[in-house]
Amino acid sequence: MTILDGKKTSNDIKNEIAEEVKKMKAKGEKVPHLAAVIVGNDGASLTYVGSKVRACERVGFESTLVKMSNTTSEIELLDKIEELNQDPEIDGFIVQLPLPKQIDEQKVLMAVDPKKDVDGFHPENFGKMALDMSTFIPATPFGILELLERYGVETDGKHTVIIGRSHIVGRPMSILMGRKGFPGNSTVTLTHSHTKNISQITTQADIIISALGVPNFLKAEMVKDDVVIIDVGITRVPDESSSKGYVITGDVDFENVSKKASFITPVPGGVGPMTIAMLLKNTLIARELHNRD
Repeated sequence: MTILDGKKTSNDIKNEIAEEVKKMKAKGEKVPHLAAVIVGNDGASLTYVGSKVRACERVGFESTLVKMSNTTSEIELLDKIEELNQDPEIDGFIVQLPLPKQIDEQKVLMAVDPKKDVDGFHPENFGKMALDMSTFIPATPFGILELLERYGVETDGKHTVIIGRSHIVGRPMSILMGRKGFPGNSTVTLTHSHTKNISQITTQADIIISALGVPNFLKAEMVKDDVVIIDVGITRVPDESSSKGYVITGDVDFENVSKKASFITPVPGGVGPMTIAMLLKNTLIARELHNRD
């Protein structure tokens, strides 16, 4: 059994990006600039955005953090997005979700310039991805592809079962794993909360990608020997024996499923660290696109 080590792989990617940035600086070129917009004081969001800013510093990117209050109106946020769209210094930016109730998330995602949409959430980018055109791939799916590629996990002709159909992970992964090329060329089954007899489907899977958010949902009896497991779930489970009062748990019963798996991602330290690394990679791509324009 091989651990798909997202922590190590993400560090490798950050080191590669840092080398690229060094070369840009040596030539006197503009370095990539990522902006993040956060509305309100959601603890998890503040943590995520903080780690994105630190990751930018580490690789030598410029970064801008735009903090807006919980009472920000939709119009105010849309005005700020337009400002970032027009700012030639900013190569890419993200709007951290979730947003306060008074703001329509869909409207906000639509307002982001697709050329600066390094989260890959704009319908134009999602559509290009579905059509196998060159575009920004959402950071978490991009990270999963990168892990599969760097560890040489065979996907051609395999049966991939995806658990969860969110627009951020499940839906894009179902498209990407079925695309031509590597990683891809697999036969994909997308399962969700209305899927009947899910165990019958998962026991036939060569690769399982779980993005459900239900701790320890996938048990050993639900998988076959030599399965490849990608666990995207991340849930805080109360645990009094832990100093923090909780432990981070994935969708997969790691202890038992890992005994049957050929490759498996741990939680934490698997898919999570890859997400930020691929956001940086998307920003690097955005900067190249702007230089061409």
